Amino acid sequence: QVQLVESGGGLVQPGGSLRLSCAASGFTFSSTAMNWYRQAPGKERELVATISSAGGRTNYADSVKGRFTISRDNAKNTVYLQMNSLKPEDTAVYICTANLWTGRRWGQGTQVTVSS
Repeated sequence: QVQLVESGGGLVQPGGSLRLSCAASGFTFSSTAMNWYRQAPGKERELVATISSAGGRTNYADSVKGRFTISRDNAKNTVYLQMNSLKPEDTAVYICTANLWTGRRWGQGTQVTVSS
């Protein structure tokens, strides 16, 4: 079974940093592009970052460019999202997704709250 398990969320102050992890299993991780989405109450779901299968290409939403970095370790079947200079508007459930041949698969999400 495809599994995507996020971790690393929590409560941080504005300007702080957090690193999210997504542990993947049940598919060929090294051949699969991965993404981070976020969903905040009352807001549209937003694609935050994308990384190609080998990690050579990344893309970011304008709202997080320069602050967030997506990376992956194919030996560990894990994708990361390093979040720096966090703002209250970054508060959301962050969801890891995998671009499988049969469609996009979604993790359960991890809550990130940025508040003083």
